Amino acid sequence: MIKLKDIDKYVDSRFQRTFVLKGINLEIQQGEFVTIMGPSGAGKSSLMNIIGMLDEPSAGEYFFFDEPVHRMNFQAYHLIDELTVYENIETPLLYKGVSGGQRKSMVAELLDRFNMVAKKDLFPEQLSGGQQQLVGIARAIVGQPKLLLADEPTGNLHSEQGKQIMEIFKKLNEEGITIIQVTHSEENARYGKRIIRLGDGAVVSDEIVEKINA
Repeated sequence: MIKLKDIDKYVDSRFQRTFVLKGINLEIQQGEFVTIMGPSGAGKSSLMNIIGMLDEPSAGEYFFFDEPVHRMNFQAYHLIDELTVYENIETPLLYKGVSGGQRKSMVAELLDRFNMVAKKDLFPEQLSGGQQQLVGIARAIVGQPKLLLADEPTGNLHSEQGKQIMEIFKKLNEEGITIIQVTHSEENARYGKRIIRLGDGAVVSDEIVEKINA
């Protein structure tokens, strides 16, 4: 599904080249649940931005379902300030051409699952950081994508909300969605099947993990 070949990400200044990522070679198969870990500054978010097509590598090749991503253009998407919570979650379904009745049902299910029904008519600026994060996750999964990328998905959430999100991710993965998450939490990492550890912009280990008993 995802193949990275000799991916570098660097910043050039007048006198030197500083590498953020160096020589990344990775393959991720469809249906995997992969966690990327490592200390601050290891390159985790930079790698996720490249995988998520929010940023371009400085060198190397990226293939997504055999398509050469390194030759495409990039654009980032965030919560849309002018749309309500309901409309933000509904947006991906509009692009997919889902019928009005089905959209209403799918959005209502997620609003209920995330205890956000009372917030459905609010705008992003009226929400806390954690609530915005929940809306972002809901919007990401509403259309049942083939790939879900999550950078610190429980970072702004209290422990019970965080566990709820991880259980949802686990269920989505069991339904066939490929998940790649960045986290500092060893507990969250063990919801997945594989941990890739970065250090100084390079892969230092890539291992299969024991499944969590959750």
